[in-house]
Amino acid sequence: MARILIAGESWMTTSTHVKGVDEFSVHSYVEGVGPLREALTARGHEVIHLPAHLVPTDFPGDAEALSAYDLVVLSDIGANSIQLAPGVFEGSRPGQDRLAVLRDWVADGGALLMIGGYLSFSGFQARAAFRQTAIAEVLPVTMLPEDDRVECPAGVHPTVVDADHPALGDAGDEWPLLLGYNRVVAREGAHVPVRVGDDPLIALGEHGRGRAAAFTSDCSPHWAPPAFCEEWPGYAGMFDGLVRWLVRA
Repeated sequence: MARILIAGESWMTTSTHVKGVDEFSVHSYVEGVGPLREALTARGHEVIHLPAHLVPTDFPGDAEALSAYDLVVLSDIGANSIQLAPGVFEGSRPGQDRLAVLRDWVADGGALLMIGGYLSFSGFQARAAFRQTAIAEVLPVTMLPEDDRVECPAGVHPTVVDADHPALGDAGDEWPLLLGYNRVVAREGAHVPVRVGDDPLIALGEHGRGRAAAFTSDCSPHWAPPAFCEEWPGYAGMFDGLVRWLVRA
């Protein structure tokens, strides 16, 4: 079984309540990693979650630290949070480019999965900003230079074109609808076993001695509604299949 680092999939929310002439703010911390973590641990994998607010300080900075894991998952966490450690961003001191370190680690036999969201791939207003980083060399897709979100409020059903590919595990070929995804373009040589419309939902590729994959929708709401990430038995099978393919298990 794999030891997996999931970076991202958490956020902080501030709401302002206005009551007549008075107002106050309420803050909350939310994690969206639950469905994915539970699905993977149920299949026997070990999952370590690095919440978004800890990524700038705690994301692995060298190959030795990355070697503690079989797979790194980036989910709804932008490139800035990984590249701009406090010493660089706040102290103006040169440091490591942790995305370049991650790229080299994959080339040496590691594994990377990027999951979609408002801060994945290019993301909301292109703020995820992975397109011009070292990770662009690793992913089996080319990212758009603009906001790449495709909102599907009426829902869109994925089309499985290669149900027998091992990366899909035991998910089968009947998938529930999704409410959106990041639009990307499959690289030459990448394999796309599942699509949404004409766009890749899952793309698979090799990078050096390692492997990389993209799942362009979300692993939790809102793009992945409860019918997809909580009620569909294929959810665990699909992500387990991706993990096993990526780490060659």
